[in-house]
Amino acid sequence: MRVLVVEDDPRLAALVTRGLREEAYAVDHCADGPSAITQAVVNSYDAIVLDVMLPGADGFAVVATLRARHVHTPVLMLTALDAVADRIAGLDAGADDYLGKPFDFGELLARLRALLRRPEAVQPMRVQVADLVIDLQSYSVTRGDTAITLTGKEFALLELLARNVRRVVSRAEIVAHVWDDNHDPFTNAVEVYINRLRGKIDREPHPPVLHTRRGAGYILTDDPPG
Repeated sequence: MRVLVVEDDPRLAALVTRGLREEAYAVDHCADGPSAITQAVVNSYDAIVLDVMLPGADGFAVVATLRARHVHTPVLMLTALDAVADRIAGLDAGADDYLGKPFDFGELLARLRALLRRPEAVQPMRVQVADLVIDLQSYSVTRGDTAITLTGKEFALLELLARNVRRVVSRAEIVAHVWDDNHDPFTNAVEVYINRLRGKIDREPHPPVLHTRRGAGYILTDDPPG
């Protein structure tokens, strides 16, 4: 999943960004309100972690502008302002959740997971395809009775496919949600990671569940290609 972190405190931004990357999120960062609006409009994020006190435009203005531009990405606001009036202002501006500073990073992760489950329909945190089981909360993967060890990027890719199980996910979608702004779109990184993932989850004697739809993308399904 791809997250935009908007925080002007360099130390806190570095801590949050590093922590999220260690949890297999692709993370972009910016430090002011106008940049946050531009990033969120141009890119397809799964969630935004947004500080309130920002140069250029505060978090309230940022989220209000995004909602006015029909950007409905879930927003978790971070702020040292903990008065009830400030929480109400953030939610009324269009934020989805509110976390006061200082905060525990574990709580931030839990709130992000809750926001990612929220869009359109509540999504299950455990996805099963044939005998492949993906637990999106514990970041664990098993095939039959065998635990499978994945790198952070491999799990992020599998998570995207699992959240769209039995639907073809295009290469462009994968790049948008699994990689950050540092990704070179002209590399074959997607294909490399698909092959690595396939080599781990589709080992014999298990039937393959990760399929390529030529010209369309990739699909996680227990139905044979047709």
